[in-house]
Amino acid sequence: MNNDRPDCSFGCPVEAALAVIGGKWKGIILHHLNNETRRFNELKRLIPGITQRMLTKQLRELEADQIIHRKIFPEIPPKVEYSLTAFGLTLTPILKSLQDWGMKYIEKITLIRNRI
Repeated sequence: MNNDRPDCSFGCPVEAALAVIGGKWKGIILHHLNNETRRFNELKRLIPGITQRMLTKQLRELEADQIIHRKIFPEIPPKVEYSLTAFGLTLTPILKSLQDWGMKYIEKITLIRNRI
């Protein structure tokens, strides 16, 4: 075991955070829900490449983790809206930092590729 490495065994806060918001789609979903209420089909249009089944799965997981709220309106056809919970809103500065870092990374990679 390398003692220079921080302990990130099961239960590590970083592992816990990534378990909730990690993966290909959750960050993108959270980005689109940041300070916005969205309907399912709106999210589907905003996230090209995600299947209906995967969007449903990811939304259910985020709801189970109390990151998003699902509001069902008693209409025909049913209307469902998704928004961040108060706890989910605490992710806003983290998502903003990830967005800023991502922009710097894209700029760096673009510069490197343009030199080749």
